[in-house]
Amino acid sequence: MALAIIIMAAGKGTRMQSEVPKVLHRANGRPLIDYVLDTAATLDPAKTVLIVGHQAEQVKEATARYRVIAALQEPQLGTGHAIMQAETHLSDFDGEVLILSGDAPLVNAKTLQKLIAFHRSRNGAATVLTAELDNPTGYGRIIRQDISDGVLKIVEQKDASKEELAVREINSGVYVFNAKLLFDALGRINTNNAQKEYYLTDVFGICFQNGKRVYAFKTENPYEILGINTPEQLMEAEQLLMNVDED
Repeated sequence: MALAIIIMAAGKGTRMQSEVPKVLHRANGRPLIDYVLDTAATLDPAKTVLIVGHQAEQVKEATARYRVIAALQEPQLGTGHAIMQAETHLSDFDGEVLILSGDAPLVNAKTLQKLIAFHRSRNGAATVLTAELDNPTGYGRIIRQDISDGVLKIVEQKDASKEELAVREINSGVYVFNAKLLFDALGRINTNNAQKEYYLTDVFGICFQNGKRVYAFKTENPYEILGINTPEQLMEAEQLLMNVDED
């Protein structure tokens, strides 16, 4: 089964307090996006689509040495809208799509290989990479079907019940989808929400409505899913990346 990778790298990163695009902030001397692109390349994808937006030309120039197709998201209308921009570049693609974030440099290639293998073994519509955190505050929660690998729903913190808030398994934002099912579902989501944006997670609701199975694969290394949104988180990631290099 062929693999394509979509990397979201369009965000401004307002909380970084800098005009530099978030994915070009440096950790140990290298842009964050480099770590993600290097990891993606180890999976030998048929195509890699980089979603650019804020200061798109700067991001494209910084990643020009990589074998990627840049797709412009302008304006930026949410994560679902970002992935929509890759559809024309994958119109002839038949296989699976791995979705990564350009500001999450710690995800490990071995973990992604296991995630893809797990997804293929289950033959579902999608598989979510999850992690269990001591403090899951701020993350969407994974509500499983009993104790199976199947996902009943993914609930955002603001929408979670008291019982759901007690769940410590969270959505990492890393996914594997069947390509056809992904783009079909993206064509059916809407902006009927407070932010007036297209949410990628709404795709799961479409899957559930159509009786399609969604699975969860939990990483044993929760630090892998950490995204960079603040200067403090960047400093933390630098230390973690140094530890990974030493290992």
